[in-house]
Amino acid sequence: AQLVRAKVDIIYTASAEGVSAAKGVTKTTPVVFAAVQDPVGSGLVDSLARPGGNVTGMSIMAPDLNGKRLELLKEVAPRATKVAFFWSPASPGAQANYNDTLAAAKFLKLQLLSLEVRGSKDIEGALEVATKQRAQALSTAPDPVINNARVEIVGFAAKHRLPAIYAAPEFAENDGLMAYAPNYGDVWRRSATLVDKILKGTKPADLPVEQPMKFEFVVNLKTAKQMAFEIPQWTLMKADRVIK
Repeated sequence: AQLVRAKVDIIYTASAEGVSAAKGVTKTTPVVFAAVQDPVGSGLVDSLARPGGNVTGMSIMAPDLNGKRLELLKEVAPRATKVAFFWSPASPGAQANYNDTLAAAKFLKLQLLSLEVRGSKDIEGALEVATKQRAQALSTAPDPVINNARVEIVGFAAKHRLPAIYAAPEFAENDGLMAYAPNYGDVWRRSATLVDKILKGTKPADLPVEQPMKFEFVVNLKTAKQMAFEIPQWTLMKADRVIK
């Protein structure tokens, strides 16, 4: 509300929560978002091609992204059949992400163990469920709550020697086994071009919401060796970055 009263030219935000707050106070000031999971499902825009209103930006959802994570996980752990999936149903767009992951798991003949994490207080309980249900592998949704718990989740995977793939590169950079995610540097740069176009006179309603075009597969070989995992050569060849 203070920004609108100050008559800023654009409101720029990373999150769906930020967009929702901005939409609640202005229907005219342009709003650009940088990394929202499901802007259509969240009700932030009418459609990707024609967002309508005063909002546009970058979605971090892409076709087959969740399936690709599970495919890579299955390459490393072909005998694993039960995958613990950490996600936060309270986050905008999370349900669509979960549905996509569940469909991919069924296609790959994997059992998806849904571990709902709505806040940091739920992490310990989710890890206990993963232990009791004898999860054989681990994956995560792209979500701030999950990302903030990466130390606990990565530590759990290491303790139980679970092959894991994460939805943010920070996990692999902090001793996680693998990560597959949009190249967020590219996402941020492309969101800046939307800001530039609006400042030059284009209306947000006329700027389609864009999806990721570049993705990054990170493998932590140091972690693989510590956990006595053999990363297949064909999987390593796909990696954009190998941490040794």
